[in-house]
Amino acid sequence: MKARCFAVIPAAGSGKRMGAAIPKQYLTLLGKPVLQHTIERLLAVAAVERIVVALAADDPRWPALPAAFDPRVMTAIGGAERADSVLAGLRALAAEARPDDWVMVHDAARPCLRPDDVEKLLAELEGDPVGGILALPSVDTLKEVEGRDIVATVDRSRIWRALTPQLFRYRPLTESLERALAAGATITDEASAVEWAGRRPKIVEGHPGNIKITRPEDLPLAEFYLRQQT
Repeated sequence: MKARCFAVIPAAGSGKRMGAAIPKQYLTLLGKPVLQHTIERLLAVAAVERIVVALAADDPRWPALPAAFDPRVMTAIGGAERADSVLAGLRALAAEARPDDWVMVHDAARPCLRPDDVEKLLAELEGDPVGGILALPSVDTLKEVEGRDIVATVDRSRIWRALTPQLFRYRPLTESLERALAAGATITDEASAVEWAGRRPKIVEGHPGNIKITRPEDLPLAEFYLRQQT
């Protein structure tokens, strides 16, 4: 039976580094909230059957988004950390997702994702038993430091920057996150949980325009990339 594809968007964070009065996923970008752009990018991929958006329990802004009324979109209550929100989204899919179905986790603040990158990710990982992530090879010279002292130059040929979506089979991802969180492991993204559990995710090269809005200067950059795409 062909694996189906679901998506989880952790959107319960406050985005403190942005320094804005509202969470960064609700900042306006080309006339609509960042989160609306992000969801629309995933809805544009026919293979995505359902999207779960993990929200803060007291989120008052979600009901105003057009995405809140889309039949392919549902919500879950997120947690204090990204991994908690992702796990909440996975559990919300428990009645629908089979163990080998795909789940792609995508940052709420990455509104410039190209749908063809998602299709490339799905195509290249189609037969993989675990999954993988979109990423970019490092183009900068990387330094290892202690305090402010450089102690080594890192071989950048082995270094990639992790992006999202990160695409994994439902059961391996759920079990990896549950075990890692129970053990108190440091989980920065889904791949790190899967790696911690002893599995080896794959790398699929993405597009450099797939930026994450983290600081104020990222918002005009995201606007530039969106205008370039349209």
